[in-house]
Amino acid sequence: MFLWNISLAFIWAAVTGRFNLSNVVVGMLVGYGVLFVAQPLMGPSNYFRRIHQALGFAGFYIWQLIISNLRVAYDVLTPRARARPGVLAIPLNATSDAEITMLANLITLTPGSVSLDISSDRRFLYLHAMYIDEVDQYRESIKKSFEQRVLEVLR
Repeated sequence: MFLWNISLAFIWAAVTGRFNLSNVVVGMLVGYGVLFVAQPLMGPSNYFRRIHQALGFAGFYIWQLIISNLRVAYDVLTPRARARPGVLAIPLNATSDAEITMLANLITLTPGSVSLDISSDRRFLYLHAMYIDEVDQYRESIKKSFEQRVLEVLR
């Protein structure tokens, strides 16, 4: 379905006569709509569910970036430090290299947390976090928010 969507996007660009990024993106959206409407004719596909999950994850991650940036900025700009740093071992349900790498990189890109290492048996991700109020709660928030969503998108 993804290849069909790309094909429809380039057909859209050819028909309109403009091969620029914005027109191809519009073509992708129009192609997605056409494929969604034609889904009963083409048979079942996970494409639409996966696109929905990926967009949901992107929105979630952008929100996490905003919240994390505001928290770090507030802590830096106010006279009293509110940081409670620590190193945690997060048990992993992720098994593949892609899942572990994506999870570790997304955690590192979020301000206030850094992925440090993976255990040799690949069952634990070690990370440093600036704001750990309750260890078990923080561990669960990583598992429920980041890891669960990464696994939904990649599996």
